[in-house]
Amino acid sequence: MHFLADTASKFTLISAELSAITIISCVLGGLGIFLLGMQQISEGLQGVAGPKMRKLVAAATTNRFAGVTTGTIVTAIIQSSSVTTVMVVGMVTSGIMTLTQAINVIIGANIGTTATAWLVASFPKIGITAIAFIIGIATIIYLFSKREGWKFVGLIFLGLGLIFFGLDFIKGAMDPIADSQGLRNVMAMFSAVDATGAFSAWGMIKCIFVGAVATAIVQSSSATTGIAIILVANGSINFYSAATLVLGMNIGTTITAWLAALNAPTEARRAALAHSLFNIIGTVIMAPLFPLCLPIANRMFGIDAMSASSLTFAVAGVHTAFNVVNTCFFLPIVKQFAGLITYIIPDSKIHELPRLTVLNPHKLAPVVAVEQARKEVEQMSHRCETIIDELRTFLTGGSSEETENDIFHAEEELDILQHEVSQFLGVIITTPLPSDVANRARMLLRVADELESVSDDVAAIVKQFIRIRKSNMALSERCQADLLNLHDMCRTFAGTVCEAFRQGKIHAANLLNHMHSDASAITVRVKEIRKDQMTRMADRDPTINPLCAVVVMDMLNLYRRLKEDCLNIGESMLEEGRI
Repeated sequence: MHFLADTASKFTLISAELSAITIISCVLGGLGIFLLGMQQISEGLQGVAGPKMRKLVAAATTNRFAGVTTGTIVTAIIQSSSVTTVMVVGMVTSGIMTLTQAINVIIGANIGTTATAWLVASFPKIGITAIAFIIGIATIIYLFSKREGWKFVGLIFLGLGLIFFGLDFIKGAMDPIADSQGLRNVMAMFSAVDATGAFSAWGMIKCIFVGAVATAIVQSSSATTGIAIILVANGSINFYSAATLVLGMNIGTTITAWLAALNAPTEARRAALAHSLFNIIGTVIMAPLFPLCLPIANRMFGIDAMSASSLTFAVAGVHTAFNVVNTCFFLPIVKQFAGLITYIIPDSKIHELPRLTVLNPHKLAPVVAVEQARKEVEQMSHRCETIIDELRTFLTGGSSEETENDIFHAEEELDILQHEVSQFLGVIITTPLPSDVANRARMLLRVADELESVSDDVAAIVKQFIRIRKSNMALSERCQADLLNLHDMCRTFAGTVCEAFRQGKIHAANLLNHMHSDASAITVRVKEIRKDQMTRMADRDPTINPLCAVVVMDMLNLYRRLKEDCLNIGESMLEEGRI
């Protein structure tokens, strides 16, 4: 209580010297401009690097070093380790990568996020004139350039200018209070060192706590790092306190991943826990070493003698060093770390569907978001092939109630997946996208819809077989052989189309070279079987049951519709390749 009372009295002293409302308003305004700049520079970098980001995502699954490199580069592009971790949560949920691969990317993301700290550290050396010039030129490029690539370049520099402008806004609010005795008294309460300059354990804990809470509220370690650097630059806090704040910021930034994983499946919650434990364990290990390491760094680099602008780079250096050292510690034991995470959050006892809609598409890089949706649609294609294979058992007499239930359950699953993909991509398409990403998103929407229709067709054919069984009817051997032949033609056609989708537009043209002729052959076969059925009924063939023949006609219509759905998938693939 004495601590709270003392803190309150010191804040009262500050407000007596300055207008607290003015200070808070300017800081919030500057923070908003900073975060807006972060978003703009992120969108611009994603637009420029878009075609290569898919390759980066694929590379993450090769080995641990590739995963770390992917996390580092993608986070440097997106400008946020939290957003990268949210992506990883989605990738694990959608099956793009395993938990071990996700941890590698998370480790790299913590290194990549320090790129922003170095950018912010350069701010004190940039004047307001240079900032205004950057914003002005970038705006002209963005608004008046007709080439998409140049628009993204303009967006990058516009975001850069807004970042610096936001920091200048915050600096302008904080500079007048740097000489405030009340502020100094408050800051002394949250200092990592005591009056003699020695590290204080209680002071370090308070700094870590403040850094964690502030970052959890803002959900951006880059923003809180920027504020810490400004406070160091104007002398409000010392270097050692800022360095300790960085430890807490690494903990606070993990809150975003947990928000993304609250209602997500087990693997997603594991990825979020991995992010939290990585930073918490790293902080627990590094905090006791700070009293030893930072004085050594002081003797080597003369930190105490550095100018205020040089200290900003020292803070960024601590941020990078912490994450690099943490990476060196965890990288050799990633598999064991993944095992610990799995032990803490065991497998669910019930089957869990991928949950694409638990992710916020606004917080994902468009290229990676579309890639996550593609993986979801790929799962749909595999499931469709499986139920088409199961459908064949009805023609060979090997069906069972279990098979029927599995097909109907799969049809319900695919309905859910199609709805999730449509809802997810619907949001993505409404945002500014590179043309190739937008084309791919539209293609995925169409493919997901057609695959869901395929599952409906299969379930409808199964219902026709159930109808035959309940009516105590049976297909003649000749009819059964004809339908079996037609089914195999449709299965081969569906397999070719699904494989073309999984291979991507580069290989689709070769795989679908005979698509239209194959589709025509199925149509001809449907007409032949229908004509044969009609002829046999007209000739009063004793082997054919008129009521059963009507059911067969319905099946033929469904097989033809299945073929049309598969044909639409192939055509959407070819259209994407031509655009």
